[in-house]
Amino acid sequence: MPEKILIIDDDLDTLRLVGMMLQKQGFQIIAASNGQQGLDLALAEIPSLILLDVMMPQMDGYEVARHLRANPKTVDIPILMFTAKSQLDDKVTGFEAGADDYLTKPTHPAELQAHVKALLARSSKGKVNPPTSPVSEEPACTIGVLGTRGGLGATTIAVNLASSLERASKSVVILAEFRPGQGTLVGDLNLPKPQGLTELLNMPAKEITREAIKEKISKHPSGLKILCASAQPREAILTENIQAFQAILTRMKFMAKFVVVDLGCGLTTLNQKLVPAFDEILVVTEPFTNPIIHARALIDDLVKLGLDNSKIHLAVNYRLRSESQLSVPQVQDKIQYPIETTFTPAPELLLQAIRLQNTAVLVQPESLTNQQYTGLSNKIISRNLSPTQEK
Repeated sequence: MPEKILIIDDDLDTLRLVGMMLQKQGFQIIAASNGQQGLDLALAEIPSLILLDVMMPQMDGYEVARHLRANPKTVDIPILMFTAKSQLDDKVTGFEAGADDYLTKPTHPAELQAHVKALLARSSKGKVNPPTSPVSEEPACTIGVLGTRGGLGATTIAVNLASSLERASKSVVILAEFRPGQGTLVGDLNLPKPQGLTELLNMPAKEITREAIKEKISKHPSGLKILCASAQPREAILTENIQAFQAILTRMKFMAKFVVVDLGCGLTTLNQKLVPAFDEILVVTEPFTNPIIHARALIDDLVKLGLDNSKIHLAVNYRLRSESQLSVPQVQDKIQYPIETTFTPAPELLLQAIRLQNTAVLVQPESLTNQQYTGLSNKIISRNLSPTQEK
């Protein structure tokens, strides 16, 4: 039987011309003129390949691709996005949504045929190996810093980790506070754009480009680039703008070598949607029984969300000088999970850093605190940078 190709495009001329061209190549063609019709046909027909336009009313191609990848019946169908949207950001969004290949209109029929045949050739029982490099730029290593609960110093760890990564890697690092209404870095570091994240979250996701993000990012005198959340409590409602957060994270991946995101605490609805997209999640807890119990439960839930254990790393933050704290071996025994790093108490250094509006690792480069962050940074660099990136 001939291989079946589903074309989803609201342009009837494209449906007719492309359909006829592929039919002449021996393929069976089915067509849909909108996103919902395309999803229905994909489920009913289970085609060998889907040729998908992006710019369609009501449901665009990105959303169609996400629905296809979320359904077990269509998750493995190869998707070739065929669209007039030719900017790098558009391509990145396409691949993030689940496309296996991306081709811009207009194109020569021979080129379209070559892409279709290449995708089908790479398909094995409907599964396509993802492209090794969908765009010409290397994506950043993304690290999400996630507290088991509030008040454990996750933000402090995020900002010092980002600062340490920038110095250790000698490359561009972006730090983002994904905590609208709870931002602290504007005040702590005296940054000039307190509404950066808020302004992006109030934009349609389609309009959040790298240039738009660049305009909203504050640059600290040390060189660290920071996307700040405001401290206005009512803006916490913006955590509901999940697609905007996803777009921001996607764009930032192609703006730096490392992206560190302060995710706040716990598995909120937003965090459950975002954490699978990170290369690493650093779970922050403290050396007391209840936080350790919470950390173990959080790690288990992250695995249930689809994260591999190799992506989940545990940081134990000894914020206080207290004899009631558990020792590292005691923490290890209770949590039964490898400890990636520990941070020793340094309250005076952290207060000095806030007074100087700087990061602790830069205020005292010879401190034990800096050594601990440098050690963590080197581990992350070693795990995530390819030989090409390290040069």
